Amino acid sequence: MNALIIEPSDFSPKVVLDPTKNVFELSGESRPENTSKFYVPILQWLEQYQSVLYWEKDKFGQGAQRTFEFKFDYFNSTSAKFIMDVLMQLDKMAQEGYNINAKWHYDKRDEDMKESGEEFSKLLKKLPIEFVEI
Repeated sequence: MNALIIEPSDFSPKVVLDPTKNVFELSGESRPENTSKFYVPILQWLEQYQSVLYWEKDKFGQGAQRTFEFKFDYFNSTSAKFIMDVLMQLDKMAQEGYNINAKWHYDKRDEDMKESGEEFSKLLKKLPIEFVEI
């Protein structure tokens, strides 16, 4: 499966979803002008990736662990909805037995970012989120 790489802009985060290198990261600021247009390709990529995980699990048993890193400096309320959609997609994968986890990075001075991650994690059923203070 091809990687999805989106370079950051002043308004949108860097996105690296690279299964070959086992690197999965969203980082930077998220306040794109058209949030849906930005996040829908990410959600579609995750749906396709779930098919790859299904094939891998079916053929080889439990696959390697995948860690999705969230390293936001800032996101607006519209982005929060789509970030939650991404986390829900990952949670669905975890519920189906795939070895998926997440890391939520936050600046130790940014309590709001930490609290946002904690609020997201409360809405998930299975996806473990590790909080990483930087």
